[in-house]
Amino acid sequence: MDDKHMQIGEVAARTELSLRTIRHYEETGLVTPSARSRGGFRLYTETDVQRLMVIRRMKPLGFTLDQMRDLLDATDRLDSGEAVDSGEHETLLGRVRVYEQAATEQVAKLRVQLARAEDFAATLGARLEQNTPAAHS
Repeated sequence: MDDKHMQIGEVAARTELSLRTIRHYEETGLVTPSARSRGGFRLYTETDVQRLMVIRRMKPLGFTLDQMRDLLDATDRLDSGEAVDSGEHETLLGRVRVYEQAATEQVAKLRVQLARAEDFAATLGARLEQNTPAAHS
């Protein structure tokens, strides 16, 4: 399933991230290409794309690179299939829960901001409507 390799351009198109952003995430250790071509080109798998999508979704919610790294570490360890004792498993789940709660809180704040922005745009639209020549005739 995960053996198809993609070059960075295809990954950029699929994730809607720029090449520069993907390279930056690579430099900061958030994502590592799964392979390199004979010519040295970065090659990514579907798992790498999914990892970049997590990062892309966290960024507008205000998470830092360190927080992204921490969440990805926790989910990597949960998904690795390696045996972890129940205490460590609960600790990892707890870390994920903290990010889920923070994301939910940030989404609520963004909904309030969006409602205010929509109200503002509607107010401006109404003002323009009132002041167009057609409204005065």
